[in-house]
Amino acid sequence: MTELPSPLPTGRLTGRVAVVTGASRGLGAAVAKGLAAEGAHVVLIARTVGGLEEVDDAIRAAGGSATLIPQDMAAEPAQLDVLGPALLDRFGRVDILVANAGMLGAIGPMAHANVKEWDKVLALTLTANMRLIRSLDPLLRGSDAGRAVFITDRYGHEPVAYWNAYAVAKAGLEMMALTYAQEVLQSPLKVNLVDPGPMPTKLRAQAFPGEKPDTQPPVTRVVPTILDLVAPANVRHGECIALY
Repeated sequence: MTELPSPLPTGRLTGRVAVVTGASRGLGAAVAKGLAAEGAHVVLIARTVGGLEEVDDAIRAAGGSATLIPQDMAAEPAQLDVLGPALLDRFGRVDILVANAGMLGAIGPMAHANVKEWDKVLALTLTANMRLIRSLDPLLRGSDAGRAVFITDRYGHEPVAYWNAYAVAKAGLEMMALTYAQEVLQSPLKVNLVDPGPMPTKLRAQAFPGEKPDTQPPVTRVVPTILDLVAPANVRHGECIALY
């Protein structure tokens, strides 16, 4: 088992181990930096190596610590099955999971859905999160205050025409997370969903290409809520929290 680097001494997450997916940019990067600033050692998972390294540089420059796992969770799903055992061997536990990775896919009529695109969106946004739960559940339950937060979107619970595979994947993610929350009621683990609302992210730009990024609030506004939910003192459980 690897001894963790000396954590920031005053953070409320000092000494805790956090896994963040989709951590190379946008909300995932902001959450990772926020977790590290509160003293957590952050395990960063994303497909883009350069983005991960930039986040790692920012965390280390601020005195925090991180482990990088460059991985395409949709294309290499079996790697998620060995993630839990690998983290158990290295750190002994996982205290926090922030499941942020997702994919927009094509927006258009359901009757015109592209099967290959559909499969990619569900593989990353839904199935990869199922594999994360399977892999990390023993580690999260083994924590004295395990916390899991899944990032969703209003299109997962408010039907809107043309949102296609993305909406279906988010709807499935919500039901999966809430079902999981019911299953862990007798443990210290707390599971919640966060719907951040509009943010100036790459996914948002793909969905609304004519929109100016500065018309939406920054991703950093979401970070305090997530930090509250993953803190040991949090008692909220089985909720979908909308921030708009």
